[in-house]
Amino acid sequence: MKWTAADLTLEQKVGQMFICGFNALTPNEHAKILVEQYQVGGICYFRRNVETLPQLAELSEALQRMAEETHRIPLLISIDQEGGMVARIDHDGISRIPGNMALGAAGSVEDCYEVARIGARELRSLGVNMNFAPCLDVNNNPRNPVIGVRSFGEDPEAVAALGAASIRGYQEEGVSATAKHFPGHGDTSVDSHLGRAAVPHGRERLNRVELYPFIEAIKQGVDAIMTAHVSFPAIEPSDLPATLSRAVLTGLLREELGFEGLIVTDCLEMHAISKEYGIPEGAILAIQAGADCVLVSHTLSEQTAAINAVVEAVRSGRIPMAQIDAAVGRILALKARNAKLAADLPAQPEGRVSEETKQLLFDIAGRGVTLVKDEDRLPLQAEQPVAVIWPELLKATQVDEAWSKSYTLGNALRSRGVQADDVRVGTNMTDEEIEQALQAVKGYTQIVVATYTSESRLPEGQKKLVERLSELEGITLIVVATRNPYDLCDLPSVPTYLCTYENTPYYMQAAADVLLGKLKPGGRLPVGISETYPLGWSYNQNGAKR
Repeated sequence: MKWTAADLTLEQKVGQMFICGFNALTPNEHAKILVEQYQVGGICYFRRNVETLPQLAELSEALQRMAEETHRIPLLISIDQEGGMVARIDHDGISRIPGNMALGAAGSVEDCYEVARIGARELRSLGVNMNFAPCLDVNNNPRNPVIGVRSFGEDPEAVAALGAASIRGYQEEGVSATAKHFPGHGDTSVDSHLGRAAVPHGRERLNRVELYPFIEAIKQGVDAIMTAHVSFPAIEPSDLPATLSRAVLTGLLREELGFEGLIVTDCLEMHAISKEYGIPEGAILAIQAGADCVLVSHTLSEQTAAINAVVEAVRSGRIPMAQIDAAVGRILALKARNAKLAADLPAQPEGRVSEETKQLLFDIAGRGVTLVKDEDRLPLQAEQPVAVIWPELLKATQVDEAWSKSYTLGNALRSRGVQADDVRVGTNMTDEEIEQALQAVKGYTQIVVATYTSESRLPEGQKKLVERLSELEGITLIVVATRNPYDLCDLPSVPTYLCTYENTPYYMQAAADVLLGKLKPGGRLPVGISETYPLGWSYNQNGAKR
């Protein structure tokens, strides 16, 4: 069936322009109000919506039935399944695909394409037809608190090439890709969940760095681009963030760059919008600026207030009806194209990860793990016990949440026949907890510290612990950065430093094999850590750059 904007009432048109979330495993009253009463065009899943894969598939089916019975227009069902450290689904039966920086360290366009195809097939089997990925931010700020390993790296050409391959993989398998965060969130030091960030560079630099991957994504035919709640004074001379700027969304993205797909806002409940403008006014301003889809992820009262505010803005003339019709036309065209593609593609059973896929993902992990330095500490002595200090996330943040299952570097070493004893600590240790950890590793001659930094700087407790361990004599000390490669900036004297870019099982298994001398790490730094360890650096066990 072909849907047109002319068939819809004003309320239905505006509803189609909203993508909203709710907190339940089944279609609760919140979901019913969104789909049946406000006839929203899309639903966004979070970890709160996932218990098992069959449950999630049934949720998608139930929501689509509800939409079919209400207005016969299917939903865009979306999710942030970027891979690596940003994955709403990590449950039994799903492939733990790598994140962008791990893929950037491997540097393979083919790997990115295959990983996206794997992810897309699994998402489609669960009823998800839009992924808010890939992240095309160029991470050239080591203290960026929100992008980091979500980026492929700091080289714009590499980000563009790897991102284009991911887009192709997702969309060939029937899942709309969403390049984000336009015009670029990589060179910021503020998390837009919490406040306003700005990128002060001029147009020449923006064209060469921040915008370049998005220009290539548009050439690739990306279905959607997500906006950044970040100010770009070289494009928008006022203080408006890109999400609310007509100069950015219409002048730059639509007219100058020629993008014809969907412009989707990042969530308006983020403080950069909600605290400064309010969500209803933010929705009006975003649509005036040129956004097609407005994302309001959590709160029903805010979602309905925003929808009602946009309806009234159209009635009062603040938003031209022609602009609404153009946006709805793009939304309906994408839905029709996705429906046809899904009908032509083979059905995908959920919950089955083939041995071939598992082997491929392990091989990709080995190609990405990066040995940065080694002062003759590798390999570990497999016949001797190893203490593995493992930081665990005890409190979720806007950019980090705990996995549904724990798999440690110690688990990986034990699976290789090594006596590896986990010393579990929090990511933010007190002095008392540091002393407890030091007591726990007494008597070990081999100690591996897994550092974990989810924001911009290695937590002080982890730094202190490594420094105290470095003072001990007669031990082999190795640091494995299991997320942020920049941890070395805070630990310059550690003798051996390995980067895995994520603490997911395949990367912990590859790291274990590197520590035991069974695998030569294939990765190169996708970001420069320092003058000593620049972009592209790797260090083999002979102490040579390659």
